[in-house]
Amino acid sequence: MPMPMPMPITELIVCTTCRPAAQSREDQPAGEALLEALQIAMFDADPDAPVVLRGVACMSGCGRACTVALQAPGKHSYLFGDLTPDADTAGQVLACARLHVRSADGNLPWKERPERLRNGILVKLPPGLPQGECSR
Repeated sequence: MPMPMPMPITELIVCTTCRPAAQSREDQPAGEALLEALQIAMFDADPDAPVVLRGVACMSGCGRACTVALQAPGKHSYLFGDLTPDADTAGQVLACARLHVRSADGNLPWKERPERLRNGILVKLPPGLPQGECSR
């Protein structure tokens, strides 16, 4: 009996330099606070869920802070903005990442996404072409 194919890992990327326009440069960036909230949420969640979290400096969503992205091989990728850096948002972002894992093509229908991720989509990209299939 053939082994089932493992689900691709969804990468959850958080902009660590995001800060709303009114936030002082002296304060911790809101993006760092969201990353910390996500780290706590992931620690409390299913450790076997194929979601990898990473922070990056600037995803060019500066006017729509805080921003997070979801991506996986062969799936649609998303960039969400206007997120609040708190525990509730972190839980909803993580729930959305799990939806992305379970979706065969990464499509995240509006009604299935957690409330805080039903709006604020900045970008939805189609899956990339497999290597070697790019035509000129």
